[in-house]
Amino acid sequence: MAVRPLPLQACLGFGGTVGQSMILHPDNKTLIYPLGTTIVLRDKGDLTKQEFLQGHNNRVSCVSVSPTGKYLASGQVAPMGFSSPIIVWDYAGRKLIHRLILHKVKIQGLDFSFDEELLTSYGGTDDCKLVIWRVKTGEAICGSPTPLDFAIHAKWGNKSRNLLVTTADMKIVVWRVEAEIRKLYPSYCDTGKKKRCNQCVIIDDKDEFMYVGTRTGDVMQVSLGPKMYRAGGPKPFVQMGILCLQFTPFKDLVAGGGDGTVNLLRLPSFKNAKRVKLEGAVTSLAMCPGKGAKGSFEVYAGTAMAQIYLVKYDGAKNNMTAVLIQRSHFNKINDIAFPKNYSDLFCTASTNDIRLWTLKDMKEILRIQVANEECELKDSLNQECLCCAFMPDGKTIISGWTDGRIRAYAPQTGKLQYTIINAHQKMGAFVGSDNTKCFQGVLSLAPTTDSLRIVSGGCRGDVRVWRIGSQSHSLLATMTAHVQGCTYISIKKDNSECVTCSNDGSCMVWDLNRYSRINSMGASNFFKCVVYHPDESQILSCGTDRKITFWDAYDCQPIRVMEGSLSAEMLALDVSPDGEGLASGGGDREVKLWNYDEGHCYFVGLGHSAGITRLKISPDMKKIVSVGEDGAILIWDYRKPISDSPPDPNKNVTVKSPGSPK
Repeated sequence: MAVRPLPLQACLGFGGTVGQSMILHPDNKTLIYPLGTTIVLRDKGDLTKQEFLQGHNNRVSCVSVSPTGKYLASGQVAPMGFSSPIIVWDYAGRKLIHRLILHKVKIQGLDFSFDEELLTSYGGTDDCKLVIWRVKTGEAICGSPTPLDFAIHAKWGNKSRNLLVTTADMKIVVWRVEAEIRKLYPSYCDTGKKKRCNQCVIIDDKDEFMYVGTRTGDVMQVSLGPKMYRAGGPKPFVQMGILCLQFTPFKDLVAGGGDGTVNLLRLPSFKNAKRVKLEGAVTSLAMCPGKGAKGSFEVYAGTAMAQIYLVKYDGAKNNMTAVLIQRSHFNKINDIAFPKNYSDLFCTASTNDIRLWTLKDMKEILRIQVANEECELKDSLNQECLCCAFMPDGKTIISGWTDGRIRAYAPQTGKLQYTIINAHQKMGAFVGSDNTKCFQGVLSLAPTTDSLRIVSGGCRGDVRVWRIGSQSHSLLATMTAHVQGCTYISIKKDNSECVTCSNDGSCMVWDLNRYSRINSMGASNFFKCVVYHPDESQILSCGTDRKITFWDAYDCQPIRVMEGSLSAEMLALDVSPDGEGLASGGGDREVKLWNYDEGHCYFVGLGHSAGITRLKISPDMKKIVSVGEDGAILIWDYRKPISDSPPDPNKNVTVKSPGSPK
């Protein structure tokens, strides 16, 4: 039976680290940006109105829209030595037109000519090629090898299809494109004593000057006629460099800085007239069309912290303000949890915070943060929340952190209710070339159904049971059998037993009345997840051996072993409340929906650009929510995993990549 695509319903996230990739479509209604392997088309005023273009099998590295908005082009990253495809889309029809394959490893950037006849693409440091394509036919017209400092950014002229500019670390090159005879002729620009590492470039409407943003934090004005440096500014420089540039409707410049500032630069003086500070380096700017009164304008700004702002400049008052319109995780998401029997809310655990989301409005409604100083890990860059869960009574969100503490918060306000200090030992290790010290503490936790106890697992393998009272908490028992980190915990509905899994290759079943081990299961495997079937007759586990194993809950003998993935470790499992469906995810970046009894995979969802760390089926069995190392939250429509499932009534376009796993 054919495997069908799992319909993607919504994305919560923004690929802010992909430079200059957020674009406002010329219709002034749709924001376009990449998220993992997906291109998101989002109504700029309503986050719930989203459409998706899916055709890439790895992280999207760049996006470009033609001047009228008729075409959209996107490029991706590929494994070392493999080709990176460029996809040209028909925007109105939401369909793939061409798949262009010539570059290797990474597509650095794309840009359409002003008449939409030509498309330029340039590869990264492992490719070093500049290629000109004919948009209608998908034919490569001409190209040129480019050394590492030749083409990191490229821009077509606004009036001539023969003018193309590329910038890189220390060079600015103006190319004369002769498409008819398939030739490219480079000319180098003279910047005099100004030696800069260039990071972005734009060209004015008359094709007279280009403006180049630099890592130093200034903008260079270079004439396209004599190809010489003319002027520059501002002073003082923008800290941490200028990452993106846009023209205002009044022909001034807006510059996005690495220090998180959006700067209004007056031309021709380059005076920094106004600035506003945002959270994270400003990597993308999208100017809203139309002129406001007395020099007013609006511009969308995307940051490396995965935030999207609407920056408004009031020319009459010379005032610049920023409104946060979309928030999302910028780093790996470690866990996800739904409240008991309630599907409209869920929480996620990530670096330094817990966030509460609503499925109805598709937005963040609460953020809970813990500062590093408060956690006493001053030599750690990241204080992470490793796991989270709702108490069954709905009054508390419990969480485990790398400092070895369990923290409980009120879900309505985010107020800290209590902290269990030294719940588990924290264990540090020096990693990376800079010897960053990373910590692990409370790796897993789960509450009992009466909300009176918490079972937690530590990085050294110890399993502890805590009594939670109205005014106090205390340790009831410590159970030791695992010799490495306890990665997941599941508890029976009657609170009599729990099962834990560990990186030591074992799963343990514990008696929660006598606090002793009942049984164990072992394999040549680092177990990452273990769950009970809803009728509690079977236990399911997965791990680094890429298999999903079904165990008898009574004698802990294996019943069935399935290949969960052909290429990567399995990290997440969840069983639907009715026991008919099984969802899985892992390092292969695929969300798979299985029929529990048949063991057949009916649906596969592609959208993540990195491993899936956790996923959950909503209590009402309408959605599957998956989170991953890419910081994306993807919401999928749940489908009954049976052979007579109806065809997808999916209004979104899903184009299966030929290189994707079947």
